[in-house]
Amino acid sequence: MHTFVYVRVSTVGQTTENQVHEIRQRGYEPTAVYEETVSGSVPAMERPEFTRLVDAIQRTTGDKRLIVSKLDRLGRDAGDVLNTVKRLASLGCAVKVLQLGDTDLTNGAGKIILSTLAAVAEVERDILIERTQAGLQRAKAQGKALGRPKSGPWDHADAIRVCLSEGVSVSETARRFATTRQTVQRIRDQNGPT
Repeated sequence: MHTFVYVRVSTVGQTTENQVHEIRQRGYEPTAVYEETVSGSVPAMERPEFTRLVDAIQRTTGDKRLIVSKLDRLGRDAGDVLNTVKRLASLGCAVKVLQLGDTDLTNGAGKIILSTLAAVAEVERDILIERTQAGLQRAKAQGKALGRPKSGPWDHADAIRVCLSEGVSVSETARRFATTRQTVQRIRDQNGPT
């Protein structure tokens, strides 16, 4: 049995060690481990290491399985996860998610579990989007400024404009206020933060 392991983290500061350790503790000895740092929102087949993994699975003959620690390691978009599992099934590869027990997601029971989880995830995502939109509309109706607040050099915009009006160059002004030339130019060209 060829055992492929896919481990993923979203940010550079995170590590995949715990995922590999968990998989080994459950009795799976990897034939190959594919790991990468990429957001789960990136479709599986657009991730470089996952693409390499699928290529390796395609070239491998005999029994093969893919092990991941949690379903979200495959992806966060329900449709993408379903398509990924279907693609792996078409290559004759079982897909096991430790979080879901020892069920193979490519067989009958596994397909039911996966479809149910995907539907729940889709509904949760839709509810989150609806709540976010409602919150934005409420804030807008109350006259609140939306978006990231301006800080840093914008706090000193008036002082930067005075500096420039006294003939100090854009580069020198940027150095004095520890910011970029582009920010100083934006402040010079605008009346305030937008």
